[in-house]
Amino acid sequence: METIAPIHDPSVSSETGDSSLRATAEIPPYKVILLDDPVTTMDFVIRVLLDFFGKDASTAVRLMWEVHLRGASHVATLPLEHAELKQEQVHRAARTAGFPFRCVIEPA
Repeated sequence: METIAPIHDPSVSSETGDSSLRATAEIPPYKVILLDDPVTTMDFVIRVLLDFFGKDASTAVRLMWEVHLRGASHVATLPLEHAELKQEQVHRAARTAGFPFRCVIEPA
């Protein structure tokens, strides 16, 4: 009986046998960009950066000023699904607080 050697699939990790590692590495990253508006308070923007993006206080204040002074700030680079989740969290929190605050996502 002839022995057939296994075919090596480069998309499957030899350590785990999990092809999701390669698939995750191929998902293009997306930038999450906060947009300025004339209504949303600076405190709310800082709270968004702390709560949804895990920024420390000094980074959150710096990014809030960037949003305010430049009109927008790139605050995170994430896989598409994660970026979409963050966008939805920001928009939901803004609606709940009564602010028109928005963020957009775009390919990195």
